Order: sequence, then structure tokens, then C-alpha cells
Amino acid sequence: MAHYVYILRSDFDKSYYVGYTADLTTRVWEHNEGRTGYTSKKRPWRLVYHEVFQDKTTALKREKFIKAQKSRIFIESLISIS
Repeated sequence: MAHYVYILRSDFDKSYYVGYTADLTTRVWEHNEGRTGYTSKKRPWRLVYHEVFQDKTTALKREKFIKAQKSRIFIESLISIS
């Protein structure tokens, strides 16, 4: 089973959201349907980046690392190299 760390970009205000999931397609759909708290007010969202991991632990560590950067520049550098 694959695990994903993903980055969404809001078409509403150009902000980014970093998340983890085991089902990328469904999770992006949930964000765009307003089924998540934080992202429901900034719809629509566009998937702009993702990474695939073989295990959940590694994926969650990567998600935590990206969020800890607290940097739009860091996120945009990830997106630009993909």
C-alpha cells in the first residue's frame, strides 16, 4: 500500500496545504467537497505536488518536516522541482 504526502494550492487565495493520506484521489476530492475543516473555506484546491512512500511512518515524518519549515519558499521550491 502506498502512502502520500501532498501539497494543495488554493485557487481562492493561493495558499498551500500540506497533508498525508493513503488514498490521494479521495483525499483531494474531500478537500474540494468541503469535508475537511481548515480547507473547506479556501476551495477550490489543486493538487500541485505529491511524494509516494512505502510506509506510513516515513510519510508522516516527511509531512511533519515540510510543515516544520513554515516556508512558502520551501514549498514552492519542492513544487518547482517536481
